Amino acid sequence: MAVVSDGQGGPEVAVIAGPTAAGKTAAALDLVERLGGPEYAEILNADSMQVYAGMDIGTGKITPDQMRGITHHLFDLWPVTHDATVAEYQAVARDCIADVRSRGKLPILVGGSGLYITAVIDDLRFPGTDPAVRARLESELAERGAAALHERLADTDPQAASRILPSNGRRLVRALEVIELTGEPFSAQLPQLAGDRPVYRSAQVALDWPAPLLAERIAARVQQMWRDGLVDEVAQLREQGIEQGRTASRALGYAQVLAFLRGEISEDDAREQTTAATRRFARRQRSWLRRDPRISWFDVASGVPVDELAHTITA
Repeated sequence: MAVVSDGQGGPEVAVIAGPTAAGKTAAALDLVERLGGPEYAEILNADSMQVYAGMDIGTGKITPDQMRGITHHLFDLWPVTHDATVAEYQAVARDCIADVRSRGKLPILVGGSGLYITAVIDDLRFPGTDPAVRARLESELAERGAAALHERLADTDPQAASRILPSNGRRLVRALEVIELTGEPFSAQLPQLAGDRPVYRSAQVALDWPAPLLAERIAARVQQMWRDGLVDEVAQLREQGIEQGRTASRALGYAQVLAFLRGEISEDDAREQTTAATRRFARRQRSWLRRDPRISWFDVASGVPVDELAHTITA
C-alpha cells in the first residue's frame, strides 16, 4: 500500500473516534449534516463488533430509520460464527473508501476500535497464519494461561509485550505466531509511532467525557440494553451458533449474557459484570487513542461542538 505524500490537500478520510458511550454515532450524523449532508460524506463503521450481523442492541448499532438518509457502510459484514480479522476488515474498508471517494464524497470512519482505525489509515501489515502453529499456541494458552504467554513474548519481543495487555490471550497468540512464522519481531509489523506510515491524508477527532460522567453514561447504556432486549437478542444468536464464534462470543455484554443463559451467573451479575467490563474497556480505548498525536480531542460533556468538529475535519 502506497504511503501518502506530504503535499497539500484536504483529508482523504475523516475519523470520529472516542471511548464507548461517548456519543460518536449521533455526532457523526450531526457532522455530516453540518458539512453538507448525504451528498458530501458517507459513514463507515469502525466498531469491531458491529461488523457482525445480529449483534445490534449490545453494540449500540444504528438502525436504518436513525440514519437521516446518510449512507452507512461496513455493518453486518459477517455472521457471528465467523472469526473476523483486522486484515479482513482492512481490505473491505479500503475498498469502501475507494468507492466513496470515487463518487466525490468524504468517507468518515466512526467507531472506538483503535486498531481497526489504525489498520485502515496507516500502513499496518498482517502476515499470514498457520493453522497448526495457531492451534498449538491456543492449546498452550488454555493450559498455561495468558500470563505465561505474555512472559514469553516479553522475552522475545519486549516492545510488542508492552503494547499488549497480559490478559489479551488472542493477541498474544497472534504475536507469538507471527514471530514463529516470520522470524521477526511482531512489533516490526506495527507502526512504531502513530501516523509514521500513513496511507491516507486523514483528519481525526475524538469525543470524550470526564471519567465519572462517562462511567454514568456506560451504566445507563447497559441498563437500556437490558430494557431493549439484549438477553433475547443473545438467546437468538445462541441458536445461530454465536458460542462457536471465538470473537463474537467474547464481546462485551454478549459474553456475560451467554454465561447467564448457561446458568453460570445470575442475570444481575451479568448486568453488573457488563458495566464493569465496559468501563475498563473505555479506559483502554482512551489509552490507545491518546497515543496518536493526529487526533484532536473534544470534551463533549457540555454538548458536541459540531462547528468546531467541522472546522477541524475540513481545515
